[in-house]
Amino acid sequence: MNSFIPWIGGKKLLRKEILSRFPKEQPSRYIEVFGGAGWVLFAKEHNSKQLEVYNDLNGDLVNLYRCVKYHAQEVQRECEFLLNSREIFINYKEQMNINGLTDIQRAARFLYLIKVSFGADGKTYGTNAKNISYSVNMLPEISKRLNRVVIENKSYDNLIKVYDRNNALFYLDPPYYKTEKYYGNLFDEEDHIKLRDILKDIKGKFILSYNDCAFIRELYSDFYIEEVERNNHLVKDGDSRYKELIIRNYK
Repeated sequence: MNSFIPWIGGKKLLRKEILSRFPKEQPSRYIEVFGGAGWVLFAKEHNSKQLEVYNDLNGDLVNLYRCVKYHAQEVQRECEFLLNSREIFINYKEQMNINGLTDIQRAARFLYLIKVSFGADGKTYGTNAKNISYSVNMLPEISKRLNRVVIENKSYDNLIKVYDRNNALFYLDPPYYKTEKYYGNLFDEEDHIKLRDILKDIKGKFILSYNDCAFIRELYSDFYIEEVERNNHLVKDGDSRYKELIIRNYK
């Protein structure tokens, strides 16, 4: 199934490549460390016997997932009759910075902001024909899919420590190198190195997606690195192909 939201760096176009490289033997626990839009989680085969974990450090994003999981109908009602409007976008963006909103109100506003903004940045009005109803109508189905998914709001280092086991598979989609500012400066160059150091010593398996650059290739030179290409829809002129890396600690 599809995700119900867009997200900066979302893996809609790369999910099949990632899933095709999952271990043949399904692990008993699957953890998405940098959850975002959850494209891989929603696309993977659901196994009721497998522990699934969605994590993100963005509190508004995690609040949206939790509200959709437990209160999908209430979020839908909060989104009724919304139009793709610059005025609504500006009002909602301002309201996200004030106290007094319920979790459901905040979730609905955040859903609207990322849905109609340019590149899902939640900051700039997109000025294009975004269908709000598409995401809103999906919420009951998304809620059902999230029924047994653990939703966490932890730092990547703490999350990996908590869930690491011999039978664990971590999927990691960290902020790409030199794009960290688009994620609220929650990740920097030292974090790229720290993450690599943590992954060197985990008990479980990991599969990692990154932008293709010399820094990342050198950083993960001790692991299996594959180059893949996808279309870049944000590029209107010139080369629209974008190279990425899929990195694993298993064959």
